[in-house]
Amino acid sequence: MGAVMEAISAQAQSPAADPGLIDDLVAANRILYDQGVVDGFGHVSVRHNTNPDHFLLARSMAPGLVTSTDIMEFDRDGNAVDQQGRAVYLERFIHSEIYKTHPEVKAVVHSHSPAVIPFGVTTVPLRPIFHLSSFLGAGVTVFEIREAGGPATDMLIRTPELGAALSRALGSAPVALMRGHGDVVVASSLKEAVFRAVYSEVNARLEAEALRLAPLGQVTFLNDEEAANATATNAGVLLRAWDLWKAKALAPAR
Repeated sequence: MGAVMEAISAQAQSPAADPGLIDDLVAANRILYDQGVVDGFGHVSVRHNTNPDHFLLARSMAPGLVTSTDIMEFDRDGNAVDQQGRAVYLERFIHSEIYKTHPEVKAVVHSHSPAVIPFGVTTVPLRPIFHLSSFLGAGVTVFEIREAGGPATDMLIRTPELGAALSRALGSAPVALMRGHGDVVVASSLKEAVFRAVYSEVNARLEAEALRLAPLGQVTFLNDEEAANATATNAGVLLRAWDLWKAKALAPAR
């Protein structure tokens, strides 16, 4: 039966994904590791370029070790299209449910970004403190897994139902904090999602440092107009960061 199901699944495979998109997904994994957003855990995906109902995601492995041969195709329900016996991430439903309900999203990053986690377990909001994190001005939501899965989960998004609840909590925000777990970052492109994931972590560190220097009411954050204008500017220059991060993350070991 398993062989039959894999054969059926393989028949549903989309036309080959753009090799450049696969290369970018490999680079995204390596960059997020190199920038300290992910470690042995976490994952990043991108919507398939020829079949928008499908997405690309690495097999279950440490992001910093991902190569092009590790990239797999998944359908809209998070099923591997041609699994070939490879292990898949338990939390792939984070990606499938967000893509299913947010057609504007083209890439998703899930991490346990360390400086971000305190903002998901306290009442202090994660707000944009400098121009490179201006996208946070669009809002940051908090997902409480107890409301969707009860008081005794293992904190993982291991079912479509939990993934759907997280997707609802995300709404139109670019970032959703996952209480006691990490965060999910979305964007209209893979490179922008990586940019946002990196600068969510940087902003969290800077905000925590500012709050050590002054009470919350004495910290000046970007206002709505500043955030919107900076976000528009950053859209035109984010490739500068991507190119630098990619060169560093993919440089041959010495």
